[in-house]
Amino acid sequence: MNLRNIMTTRVVTVELDDPLAVVKQIFDSMKFHHLLVVDTGKKLCGVISDRDLLRALSPYVGTLSENARDTATLNKRVHQIMTRKPITLPPEATVTDAMSLLLGSRISCIPIVDKDFRPVGIISWRDVLKSLASL
Repeated sequence: MNLRNIMTTRVVTVELDDPLAVVKQIFDSMKFHHLLVVDTGKKLCGVISDRDLLRALSPYVGTLSENARDTATLNKRVHQIMTRKPITLPPEATVTDAMSLLLGSRISCIPIVDKDFRPVGIISWRDVLKSLASL
């Protein structure tokens, strides 16, 4: 089975200079854990996970103890915290290819890119497990 059959095709992206406030808003309103970072030509250049965001923001953001320094962490930019040069696969790759990467590379998602390196989907370990459970 190839990844085209199981990948999530509704890909949400952010740009390099977007503030972390935008990333936080997306993660707070959606039920996923990874955002793909694209350049102005819409080519993939990084990935941000919800864990990356949590490490970058002050733990006091949104609490009664929040001060200006805490709020300022929301002004950091995506390019400051993203994982650069993400491991990717094409849509024609197999589930076995994805499993090997997920297990061997300590990553939790794989962006699926076309020949121009534009994101067309994303695979997480949950997608792989769902595909195996349906066999």
